[in-house]
Amino acid sequence: MARDAMLKQTMGPSSLSQLRQRLPLHPTPPTPSPGLVPAGVLVPLFLKAEELYLLFTQRTLMVKDHRGQNSFPGGVRDPGDPDLLATALRETEEEIGLDHRVVEVLGTLPPVDTITGYTITAFVGLIPHPYEFHPNPREVERLLTLPLDGFIPPERWSSGVYHYQGRITRVCYWRLNQEVIWGATARILLNLLAQLGHHPIPGDRDATCLD
Repeated sequence: MARDAMLKQTMGPSSLSQLRQRLPLHPTPPTPSPGLVPAGVLVPLFLKAEELYLLFTQRTLMVKDHRGQNSFPGGVRDPGDPDLLATALRETEEEIGLDHRVVEVLGTLPPVDTITGYTITAFVGLIPHPYEFHPNPREVERLLTLPLDGFIPPERWSSGVYHYQGRITRVCYWRLNQEVIWGATARILLNLLAQLGHHPIPGDRDATCLD
């Protein structure tokens, strides 16, 4: 009980202050890795009873990539997007009906390259709560909200080998009951936790998921 209370106190308003201080707001745009498609996602945070929560979407089986996975809203940059932040906000609005004007962007996390061919820049944003979302039924199966402190316990994390089109990589997994978050989304989560001083996978301070 004492440990849970400490985590909730840590993962509250003070964590927002830490993120504002530590995350770059306008970093130099990353140089895309050769052959990878630039994409932007929003990492939506909100406060509920002085505790920070994260919002995820579960993708439908009708989308092109990462079907059925829990992920952050976002997508591939369109030619009309001035930057990847615009991409993340536009895609989020299209996917779940979150007005980009109500998002307070706290900063940017390091880019994550995926074996599926994308380089993803994640933008951490504070969103209002409660909020009336309007998920796009073609893209979003459901919305999932989880407390940020729930990602700290090391026993909920693991890593393993993943095979994709004849290639092998090592991916991260977070599991709790029936919920699983893995792959690029898990790596983004580890990058976020690292900004707050938490490294739930021992020896994996750079979120590479190597044993």
